[in-house]
Amino acid sequence: MKVILTEKINKLGNIGDTVEVKTGYARNYLLPNGKAMRWTRENVALFEAKKAELVARQDAARKAAEGNVDAVKNAKLHMIRQAGDTGQLYGSVSSRDIARMLKEVANVSVESAQVLLGAPIKSIGAFDTKIALHADVIVPVKVYVAQTQDEIDALVAGKVLTFGTKKVEEAEEPATEKAADEAKPEAAAEKSADAE
Repeated sequence: MKVILTEKINKLGNIGDTVEVKTGYARNYLLPNGKAMRWTRENVALFEAKKAELVARQDAARKAAEGNVDAVKNAKLHMIRQAGDTGQLYGSVSSRDIARMLKEVANVSVESAQVLLGAPIKSIGAFDTKIALHADVIVPVKVYVAQTQDEIDALVAGKVLTFGTKKVEEAEEPATEKAADEAKPEAAAEKSADAE
């Protein structure tokens, strides 16, 4: 389907560009959200009449996004989540969670689609991601995920968390208890032999 973009869209085009997109993408996303118009002779004329207004709106949106850059950069995105002994999370941290955290911490409203996370976070650690406040304003941020605030403080300081040490310690303890249990029957057998 041929459409005229009414705002800049990354990897697609700038305002006023005529582009060919898949019909479903146009019908389900671009047209209902006002990001594009169907390409017809009437709409081309309508777009030319509205172009100055659309460009002014785009510039205002970019300036508003640039005003939020410092708030997003300075936001402490610390997520406390439950995890197993190996550091794997019970669940995950999604772009929706990060968008919600930005609203709480920095008072910046973004949609989950603006969080350029890629795949959900499924383990403990420090992760780099980007927030697209506007098509021209993309801010890199760091997300810290851990089980406690102490672990988050360690991640922020640049330390690497290690997992599996608990399992090694637990594995050694039963071995010593087992050896002690095996020694008890021998001691009991010696006592019974002495009694006879």
